[in-house]
Amino acid sequence: MTLTPDSIEHLQGILPKASDVQSFDLSAINRLVEHVPEDMTATVQAGMSVADFQSTLSKQAQWLPVDPPHPESTSIGALLAGNFNGPRRFGFGTIRDWLIGIAVVLPDGRLVRNGGKVVKNVAGFDLCKLFVGSRGMLGVVVEATFKLLPLPESEVFLKRECESLDEAASLIERIWNSDLQPHVLDLYRLENAPLMLVLGLAGAKEDVEAQVDNARDMAVTDLGDLTHDASFRSSSHTTVSVPPGQLSEKLPYAEPFVARAGNGIYYHYGEPIPHKPTALEQRIKDAFDPKGILQAP
Repeated sequence: MTLTPDSIEHLQGILPKASDVQSFDLSAINRLVEHVPEDMTATVQAGMSVADFQSTLSKQAQWLPVDPPHPESTSIGALLAGNFNGPRRFGFGTIRDWLIGIAVVLPDGRLVRNGGKVVKNVAGFDLCKLFVGSRGMLGVVVEATFKLLPLPESEVFLKRECESLDEAASLIERIWNSDLQPHVLDLYRLENAPLMLVLGLAGAKEDVEAQVDNARDMAVTDLGDLTHDASFRSSSHTTVSVPPGQLSEKLPYAEPFVARAGNGIYYHYGEPIPHKPTALEQRIKDAFDPKGILQAP
């Protein structure tokens, strides 16, 4: 079942009476509640798309430093429920690092809030981190407050073709040991295409220019972009996480893949592995949703 509420209050009324709910259409709950540029925080309802949220923030030269593959079709609620991220995760972290407040409708219809609208808010149990990545199994996120960053003055992506994984590993080690401070460090091979490394640099214009010069010393000179991530992750894929130092040993070299070379995460084609809840996860699920109203999508 898919629920399509037209307001938070409507959702509170229909959710306790529903059964076998697998998805939500929150497109009607899509308002920017508050943006305080001087505090670099913003509160937004969960139905707004990530792209629209970023566009609104950009008018004040700010942004939320997360980049899921398809921001125009990914809502804030989906971003949180799926713990989605993209290439900039290497430099900016995950959505958990930027979420400071949350409002959730529980399966029994109660609206609960946790966190706050200021960065230094540490009172109470941190439900924010609990609901991020919960896949909508504990409740429905309807509103979120984020801390923000100023938009970088400059952002440049460079790429270099590598002949082998060993060459790529050597180049990545050189980058690690250099003065470069990349916010993107991706390694990928797409269908019928060479092995490529992408380096992203962002910040003050002069600083980025200096880092670009340093990258040239490593023969990382061609202009790149991040289109590889969205194109690859549009198809069915599975996610693997390994220690970053073991990445080159684990990558499926003969197959297409996209890897976060700095994080040890890579994606390759294949059906996603179904998540089997642990005993602790099941206890939490039973505590929040004893009637089993919310089901896995």
